[in-house]
Amino acid sequence: MSGHSKWNNIKRKKEKTDGAKAAVFTKFAREIAVAVKEGGGADPTTNGKLRDCIAKAKANNVPNDNIQRAIKKASADDKNNYEAIVYEGYGPSGVAVMVETLTDSRNRTAANLRHYFDKYGASLGASGCVAYLFTKQGILILDAEGLDEEKVMEDCFEVGADDFDMGEDYMQITTDPDKLHDVREALEAKGYTFASAEAQYIPSTTAALSEADDLKKMGLLLDALDEDEDVQNFWHNMENEEDLDR
Repeated sequence: MSGHSKWNNIKRKKEKTDGAKAAVFTKFAREIAVAVKEGGGADPTTNGKLRDCIAKAKANNVPNDNIQRAIKKASADDKNNYEAIVYEGYGPSGVAVMVETLTDSRNRTAANLRHYFDKYGASLGASGCVAYLFTKQGILILDAEGLDEEKVMEDCFEVGADDFDMGEDYMQITTDPDKLHDVREALEAKGYTFASAEAQYIPSTTAALSEADDLKKMGLLLDALDEDEDVQNFWHNMENEEDLDR
């Protein structure tokens, strides 16, 4: 997805209803649980993975009380066994879709995703069927309001970012995904606050949907993925996402 599309998605997610926000909180609680278990404990000063999760949760308006409860619960429960699985498939008219999940039931998640894809004129595919159309990159998004483009660009390259792009109301910084943590922390130390900072699958080619039925089905598919608690994130190579009625 383009930076512009990504920025629109961020703004849309910040306007979620309370019910949808509850699903977001659940997703972050799972991510925090995995970070505590795999990253070396509940102290974010020594657990970089947990520190990244907390920063991402705060950027998505998850209240600090929810974050602390999730950390406490994860620390007390060593039985959580969430598995990270990436699914690939085709949306309406062959749009490539990648779905990142975190689940304690592989069968449930696979069945739910298959149901969503089948219901909305799409199909799940085998591993690797569309991954070659994407490149994984670290993407950081800044609200451009009040920021000096030249200064931000200078700071970005100083801390090791690969690329910088200025949009109408956003700034997008691109890094190697393995350097995302270090670049984000270095820029935060300079006073920047991010609307989003995470690894993304960026499409190398895009496809536009023009039929009204395809646009409707694609919007419904993305909404279903957005609302599923097992789905942590998803990406696609649809060029004209702004045409979706969401």
